[in-house]
Amino acid sequence: MEYIDSLRVFRSVVEFKSFTRAADTHGLARPVVSRAIAELEARVGCRLLNRTTRQVSLTEAAERFYEGCVRILDDLDALEANVANQTREPEGVLRLVAHTTATMNRLVPLIAGFKRAHPKVTLDVTLTERPVDLVAEGYDLGVIVPYMLTSETTIIRLLDRVRFVLVATPAYLSASSTPQHPSDLTDHLFVPISPSIRRATIAFRIGSEELTIPLRFDVSSNSPAFNREMVLQGFGIGVVPDAIVESELASGKLVRVLPECQMVDDGIELQLAYSNRTLLPAKVRAFIDYAAAFFEAPAALR
Repeated sequence: MEYIDSLRVFRSVVEFKSFTRAADTHGLARPVVSRAIAELEARVGCRLLNRTTRQVSLTEAAERFYEGCVRILDDLDALEANVANQTREPEGVLRLVAHTTATMNRLVPLIAGFKRAHPKVTLDVTLTERPVDLVAEGYDLGVIVPYMLTSETTIIRLLDRVRFVLVATPAYLSASSTPQHPSDLTDHLFVPISPSIRRATIAFRIGSEELTIPLRFDVSSNSPAFNREMVLQGFGIGVVPDAIVESELASGKLVRVLPECQMVDDGIELQLAYSNRTLLPAKVRAFIDYAAAFFEAPAALR
């Protein structure tokens, strides 16, 4: 087997974690795949894969080899497509990381639509709320919020804004009084996003003035979903994305606090992040274009 072909087979084995699936993907018999990996290991002079009856994984020595392999194959595919000026169907594994809460009610329709448009692309999706380094961790793309990005070798594209609202349980407001003016919030406890991520203040526009309210709190976290649950337990007023409390507001479990008042900074950017490489693989370019069109469409049509 040619060296480039063996690299493609090796990549498929790693990404599918299966010799059988890699063989099916390339239209090869399983023994041919096993032989290709053995020849590749002999060429580089070390064992690349740990094999057990249940799983296949990279050896420690092979991790950097795999990362280099991915870069070479992606650049080669992109170069061939660019030179030939062709629009062949995107394929392969697309590794995507997304912010768990900020993409709620958005990510599944986005992925489902993309898969229907590009059925040959396999998606490996990781949901998290921690900072990530796209390049070091091997992600092709990130649908993230600003604090998550730790790598500077990326391009950022604005997709949408996640809007925050103030909510509380009727029982909490009954026991603690319902705020009638932003200044009343100083008498209340909050369940905010961790101060390391978002400042523990809320600013309101009152006429031509701004009123900044420092938030008192006993519990904070990096997870809006966790904060919502704490608010439902009556631990204060939550500052949460509106998308994650739609059903609770509709059922009356939660109510808006000061909905008529305008917060100065009532949202956070939802961004698409990807490598700043000149040549992007077709699968990455296809997702970028699809995501841009998806978020440009009216919400009712998504």
